[in-house]
Amino acid sequence: MAKTRPGISGTNPKQGKKDIDSYTIRGTNKVVRVGDCVLMRPSDSGKPPYVARIEKMEADSRNNVKVRARWYYRPEESLGGRRQFHGAKELFLSDHYDVQSAHTIEGKCIVHSFKNYTKLEDVGAEDYYCRFEYKAATGAFTPDRVAVYCKCEMPYNPDDLMVQCEGCKDWYHPACVGMTIEEAKMLDHFVCSECSEDDIKRSQNGFHPPPVSDIKVEAKRQKR
Repeated sequence: MAKTRPGISGTNPKQGKKDIDSYTIRGTNKVVRVGDCVLMRPSDSGKPPYVARIEKMEADSRNNVKVRARWYYRPEESLGGRRQFHGAKELFLSDHYDVQSAHTIEGKCIVHSFKNYTKLEDVGAEDYYCRFEYKAATGAFTPDRVAVYCKCEMPYNPDDLMVQCEGCKDWYHPACVGMTIEEAKMLDHFVCSECSEDDIKRSQNGFHPPPVSDIKVEAKRQKR
């Protein structure tokens, strides 16, 4: 069974509590409601805040507010640790719940779907994304497989610049195809080595591919 987050109070017996709809973060005018994602204060000031989704809020007769939190884990907090394809703002929605004091809430944040995150024009400090659910006790992920790209066959990391081949439409890391990031940013067109070889073979057999100027190429945007 997953342990309570260190440095944050655990659960208390329910005594004379009532459900509430909202809570104003202490010292701010920010209102938290059920379903919102929040940043919660860690015991170690040198660590980043914990991220959680508020599932329920209750107040006792003295107006002390407790929240039921479903924790997001950062990749480095998972059993498998952080891997190359994990983005800096990536989180896993876990099956780990706790009841905490609302006073530990420092601020609000937004945990986007992976698809919506990749469409953001600007990524702010409050923006995160989640593409996996995570079982804290076993280290299992859902889904257990995602699409992979490039020669390295790695899932997409939205922090990394990638270029798309005009032929096969696959995406490649510049380093994996012998380019620097600066060179990749200056490209107008890109054809991977496999497609280049196929074009040569088709040309030798009497088939001529369309001129490269007729094909549009794109590069995935690098997040900041």
